[in-house]
Amino acid sequence: MRTYGDTCPIAIQAAQGSIALIRICGQGSLESLAQIFSRPQALLNAAGNTVVYGWIRDFSSSPHISPPALIDQVLISVYRAPRSYTGEDGADISCHGGSAAVKAVLEALRKAGFQDALPGEFTFRSFINGKMDLTQSESVMELVSAKSKHGLEHAVKRLSGTLEREIHVIRDKLLEILSALELYLDYPEEEIEEIDEHDRKQEHMPQREEAEDILRKLQSLAVSYRRERLYQEGVLAVIAGRPNAGKSSLFNVLLSEDRSIVTEKPGTTRDWIEAALTIEGIPVRLADTAGIRSVLLPCESQTSVMDEAEIQGIQRSRDLIEQANIILYTVDACEGLNIEDQTFLKEYTQSRDRLLVLVWNKVDLEDTLPESIPCLPEKSEFFSFIPVSCKTGIGIWELCSSIASLIIENTAKDSDLGEVRAGLGTERQKDLTEKAALLLEEALLLADQKEPLDIIAPFLREALNTLGEITGEVSSADILDLMFSRFCLGK
Repeated sequence: MRTYGDTCPIAIQAAQGSIALIRICGQGSLESLAQIFSRPQALLNAAGNTVVYGWIRDFSSSPHISPPALIDQVLISVYRAPRSYTGEDGADISCHGGSAAVKAVLEALRKAGFQDALPGEFTFRSFINGKMDLTQSESVMELVSAKSKHGLEHAVKRLSGTLEREIHVIRDKLLEILSALELYLDYPEEEIEEIDEHDRKQEHMPQREEAEDILRKLQSLAVSYRRERLYQEGVLAVIAGRPNAGKSSLFNVLLSEDRSIVTEKPGTTRDWIEAALTIEGIPVRLADTAGIRSVLLPCESQTSVMDEAEIQGIQRSRDLIEQANIILYTVDACEGLNIEDQTFLKEYTQSRDRLLVLVWNKVDLEDTLPESIPCLPEKSEFFSFIPVSCKTGIGIWELCSSIASLIIENTAKDSDLGEVRAGLGTERQKDLTEKAALLLEEALLLADQKEPLDIIAPFLREALNTLGEITGEVSSADILDLMFSRFCLGK
């Protein structure tokens, strides 16, 4: 089947008058393309990884007109099987990027017999033709959606086959154990000459120590997804605090631009605003919120000084705080903590669902720091205290470092990767790795209970097949259709 598709619809839209790229591949694709190309023989004789110049022509518009009408001037990059992205013959057509030119070239391709590519079709063809496994295929979309340098680097590692090799090493060792176990099943022990004394003592699970080592690696690999997801998706950091504590100033200084309005009047920020940044390689969605004060209590004396817009803004801020991964609670050092601050801090330092940084702001105006804060723990892995000045920049570097440290330490908690050299990039990979680990754990438990080997063996076989699902050696059509349907066009 011949297909075509653009590398990214957004690229065409954003590059008016520039260059657009249309990809084709499949058996006979170059021959079909030659039918609408001004230099058909040059294209058909072109070697792989070469470029041919010419015109796309409309041979079907007016049969009586000679020569056929010109559509667009193009460069065609030729790829020959098997040295291509999909492992098939194909080409990338570089045409002018105007929408009219692109539509005209696409229409000419349709008339020549080409069909529209489905999302992910080129990567799917690459997988089917053995050019990459499923972990590499998934890393293609990780590359496209990478939000940080670290996310990009980790996706590149998986695309280069690091994770595939790691899974194969684990799978090969598990296969050895299963083979030894089935040897015990097929032959009585006295008929097997090459059994060392160590294995004879482990008759309920041959190579028991190796199996336990594989289990540890699978568990570490599964936990690695937490850190990989951090670099892929990032975290939501919410700046909270009482009115006029300097939240908007902190928002602006972290972004290195004036995004929030800063005034001396409390309650300027009525709704939260959000911006994206990267802190030490971690993608962060940073949100500036309305000042929080106890205005939602049914007390007329409190609500009379504020309008409905500010009250709604405070409620929205509280809703956003509940979604946050980390809270930057900002306090005016000149005013110190009041009962509202202490109540808030006590509530959220006791929570394990989100991290908390107490930002002691405006230290350029008040150089004294509190000796202790009764509502806070002296030491906590979920909390840190950072004095800053948004005006002078004091403590901003330390604040960023503290944010990154808290996030990484808590994301990687209990994650000792040991000898594991690659992390998992998708939830599908994580689920399958956890499943394989549970199956192996169950097999070891049955061995401890002195169960027969013919009961233990199916668990090892299923664990082996589950690892094969990660790389695609074992797969179903429904799973593949679902996975590749999430890809963008052109990939």
